[in-house]
Amino acid sequence: MEPQTILCTLLLLPLVTRGGSATNWLYLAKQPAVRNMRNKEACERLRGLTDGQMQLCRRHISVMDFVRRGAEISIDECQHQFRNRRWNCSTLGGLQVFGRVITQGTREAAFVHAISSAGVAFAVTRACSRGELEKCGCDRKVRGVSPEGFQWSGCSDNLSYGISFSQSFVDNPERRRGMSSSRALMNLHNNEAGRKAILSHMKVECKCHGVSGSCEVRTCWKVMPPFRKVGNVLKEKFEGASEVHQKKIGSRKVLVPKNSHYKPYTVQDLIYLSPSPDFCDKDLKNGVLGTTGRQCNKTSHAIDGCELMCCGRGFNTAEAEVVERCSCKFRWCCSVKCKQCRNIVQVHTCR
Repeated sequence: MEPQTILCTLLLLPLVTRGGSATNWLYLAKQPAVRNMRNKEACERLRGLTDGQMQLCRRHISVMDFVRRGAEISIDECQHQFRNRRWNCSTLGGLQVFGRVITQGTREAAFVHAISSAGVAFAVTRACSRGELEKCGCDRKVRGVSPEGFQWSGCSDNLSYGISFSQSFVDNPERRRGMSSSRALMNLHNNEAGRKAILSHMKVECKCHGVSGSCEVRTCWKVMPPFRKVGNVLKEKFEGASEVHQKKIGSRKVLVPKNSHYKPYTVQDLIYLSPSPDFCDKDLKNGVLGTTGRQCNKTSHAIDGCELMCCGRGFNTAEAEVVERCSCKFRWCCSVKCKQCRNIVQVHTCR
């Protein structure tokens, strides 16, 4: 099925939700792979999907394991990017993987929506390029000689298919809310910003052809950036996210910067509706674990420093043994042999 057809099927799907939260589908990361489910009701056994997502699952069941992979890499990347912050993307046991903290229109919610929609687009696109999906393959649309003089060839990543599927699947719960909902507008914008972070950082890889590698002819193709690069880009967008509110312009409701003196946000920026809580104290109702017991950096004045991470409560210091590789030597050919060194270090944890 063509990407445009996938996108159009979205409009035909029932808009009744099964799971409640727009990001409950991330619970796929904690469920078995679809390929391990033998019966035809595999999609019905998945938890966290809206009815529209359920229908997409039935129609494109071969894609669902890569949607699941998208959920996994999104959660992992979120935890990497926020590892030194008070809220560190800790996952919980229920359908709301991150708890209710990301249902409140905050910067954190903006990042989760962006990274998760990017994760699905990335994982599905990678599956296309690797030949793991019959519905898609390499992107062969770019052909001929480039202005730089190289020949377009090879297997370019089929990002158009991955983005189309991400739009159909990830955006489904938001379209159920209707385009007059501030949260739906916010989430749809951030979903698209996540996908744009991949699209705007595609790169060109080339191979030389000629006598003794003389590179008389170069063939090149387009590839996605590493997902870590996507996470880095979106983390920068998180830091500079724009606070917005809803405004009616003519017959349309749109989101505009809350401070009229700020410049308009772009399609690649993240936006949010509500200030974030301080995340200092445990609030299990909303999925906030607090910072008690978290390690902090005694010498840092940034958010990972003990003063800010511990919210002024102070910290405890203890000694711990750390085992590290050391005295590494290269052996011809071709290995590296290291010793194990044991060191005593001080570990600081928030009270």
